[in-house]
Amino acid sequence: MEWHGEAERTRQPPQGGGGTLRLAFAMLAVCAVSAVAVGVLLRRDGPAPVEMMRTEAPAAPASPANELVYRADSRGHFYLDAEVNGTPVHFLVDTGATVVALSPQDARAIGLGPGDLNFSVAMSTANGTARAAPLRLRSLRLGQLEVEDVPAVVMEQPMGVSLLGLSFLNRLEGYSIRDGRLTLDW
Repeated sequence: MEWHGEAERTRQPPQGGGGTLRLAFAMLAVCAVSAVAVGVLLRRDGPAPVEMMRTEAPAAPASPANELVYRADSRGHFYLDAEVNGTPVHFLVDTGATVVALSPQDARAIGLGPGDLNFSVAMSTANGTARAAPLRLRSLRLGQLEVEDVPAVVMEQPMGVSLLGLSFLNRLEGYSIRDGRLTLDW
């Protein structure tokens, strides 16, 4: 059927189809009355609809599926052994370090020599400003926890130990330090 002009859009429905139309209007009236009744029950000073319909206790917060716990040494530091690109590396956890910082020795152990690195970044350290070479670690693994594509730097000057900084820690579900224990959740 084609529509022609304004008159066609305002045509009356054919005679004999009024029963269906009356049923539709009756259902609409029932819905309107129900809506008014619900509105009265949920008046402005009453509880919110979600609170009225709740039939069970709220769910407990979901706990992370996995967790690693490390104890502090006698000075309160957290040392841990990890694998960087499959090579063992000893780290000091440093929540004040923006990125994972590898010592030159650990960089050589994972296959990065001075010729592979561009020491183009100035880093503020506890000992002043130092140069570093930015890179991305293919993977950093602690036991069954593995994080891929981790931003890191290799420090130009020797360091006693590599630092496990926020570029790794912030990729986890969470981490906390409490009562001499470091907990990593993922």
